[in-house]
Order: sequence, then structure tokens, then C-alpha cells
Amino acid sequence: MATAEPPVLETHALTIRFGGHVAVNAVSCAFRPGSLTAIVGPNGAGKTTYFNLISGQLKASSGRVSLYGEDISSLSAPQRTHRGIGRAFQLTNLFPRLTVRENVRLAVQSRAGLGLNLWSMWGSHVDLLEKAEQVLHRVGMADRRDTIVSALAHGDQRKLEVAILLALEPDIFMFDEPTAGMSVDEVPVILELIEQIKSQGDKTVLLVEHKMDVVRSLADRIIVLHQGELVADGDPATVIASPIVQQAYLGVSADA
Repeated sequence: MATAEPPVLETHALTIRFGGHVAVNAVSCAFRPGSLTAIVGPNGAGKTTYFNLISGQLKASSGRVSLYGEDISSLSAPQRTHRGIGRAFQLTNLFPRLTVRENVRLAVQSRAGLGLNLWSMWGSHVDLLEKAEQVLHRVGMADRRDTIVSALAHGDQRKLEVAILLALEPDIFMFDEPTAGMSVDEVPVILELIEQIKSQGDKTVLLVEHKMDVVRSLADRIIVLHQGELVADGDPATVIASPIVQQAYLGVSADA
């Protein structure tokens, strides 16, 4: 009998308190490569806080985060990025006064270990320039390459943030409501990119998303948080059909 792929990422009784409020309460979960886990729950359930604990924006009150079996709880957000945890929309900061292409090329440059020097001699790194251009084509922004980022519409800024994350080539992709604020026409581009990342088979994807049609189409697994606690974990059909999820999280009456 084949053994399950070992977890890439694990949280062990992960907890954070803000004064007397426990925002995330002893959440233990393991995430494996080639899987996409959707994290759902009502507003205030602790989803984004849990993301912040994993990616290093927040320091846990207790518990730990491990990556490939190593405790990384003491590492900063940039150090966790360097180890392969990529966080879209909150970890990646755009440079508003630079062009779309310059933003992506800086991410490619950083991934190649060349730092973030904007004035690096790019003529000697043709392969990296080509990589930046490929990423722009993947997110459908090649025609906006010379646009100053501050002039981009909200949806395009979100697509650019995904482009930067792709350029960093993390092992773990974390998307926090990636389609929020996007027009109907823009949403498919992002969902197709996430599907492509998942289909590679060697990446781990975590997705916080309120739109259940998106969750159904992408997720291999759903975990549900409520008041900071993990209350459901399983395959989408089972979790979505659960009475507690139907009533408390999806707004569907048990009698429906």
C-alpha cells in the first residue's frame, strides 16, 4: 500500500491571543504537496490571522509552524519567504512608482539571488528578462508591461501581485481571497493560474475564499474555522454537506 506524501507544512496547536481574545485557538493541520486546501468560515473566524501566523506576519502565543519537519516559528516573514512560503496580496508589496515589468523583474532577480538592485545590469541577464516576460504573459499583463503600477486598476494590481508570486517560485502558495474586487472578466485568469499551479503536482496551495463556487472548483480539501478553532476538515463534498457548515458558514437552512 502506497504511503501518503509527507507534509510540507504543518501547524501544531497554533494559537494567538490579543489581550483576552483568542483569535486562533490550538489549530493543528498538515498540508501536502500537490494539494489545494481551501480555508473557509464566517467573518472573524480567524482565517487571515491563521495565514499571518503561517507566513510570519504574526508571532504565535503558543504552538509552532514547521516546514519540511523543521520548526520555523522563530523565523521572520522574509526568512520564511526565502524558505519557500509565498504569500499573495499581503506579503508581496508592489512598487507603485515603477512599471509592471520592473516590478516583476525585481521578483525574478530576487529569486535568482541577485538582490533587489533596480540598476543591476540586466543586459547580462537575458534569461531573467525572458523569465519576467513569460510571467507577464501568464497573467495576461504583457500589454501593460510599461504601465506605472500606481495607474493600474485594482484588478490589475491583484494580477500583478500574482505575477510577482509566480516569479518568486515558492513551494507553498498562499492566496487570501485572490478574486476579491475583481471584475467578472478578470476572475477566470486568476483561477486558471491557481489551477495551473495545483496541476504541477509539486506545489502546496492554501486558499482563503468566500466564494463557494470557487472553492468547489479548485479545492481538494476544505478546512473550516469558527471563532479561531478548526471545526471541520475533509473533502469538499463531505464538508460542504455537513449540517454545521450548511447552517453556520454557508447560510443554508438544514431544512432547505
